[in-house]
Amino acid sequence: MSGGTLIALAADEIVMDRNAVLGPVDPQIGDVPAASILQVLKFKPQNISDETLIMADIAAKTRIQVASFIADVLTKRLPRKKTEELAVILSEGRWTHDFPVTVQFAQQLGLPVTTQMPRIVYELMDLYPQANARRPLVVYVPIRGFGEGKGESAAPGPANPNPNPGK
Repeated sequence: MSGGTLIALAADEIVMDRNAVLGPVDPQIGDVPAASILQVLKFKPQNISDETLIMADIAAKTRIQVASFIADVLTKRLPRKKTEELAVILSEGRWTHDFPVTVQFAQQLGLPVTTQMPRIVYELMDLYPQANARRPLVVYVPIRGFGEGKGESAAPGPANPNPNPGK
């Protein structure tokens, strides 16, 4: 969501469907939130590896860079003080990276969001139907090998399930 949010923030007007969401633009270092890397310095100040210290330095820089960019992008529409506030809120890592910023929440934050989507946009989208992805919301993936050799089964159930029940 963050790439789409950056595009939306740079636009002259943010028009969203009432069911659409934006997301935080907190920087990620690899697959780890920059804010979480910085928390390591607070909660575990002793015995931190050099690699973690380097990652924390990069994380601090990326947070400043992203916040500065967001503030600059928003300055054309909002007062400077408000842009700086929004830049921090959206980039500091107060939520997980997949946190949904709804239309109502975006408006509460002070973003110039409207739901006045032109009908022609929906008509255009209807020309490109999306595949009906029937994915479960929760996926169970049993992990074999965890605890094996210690008399424990990796997953709930019998240790040696009968592949032919009733026989």
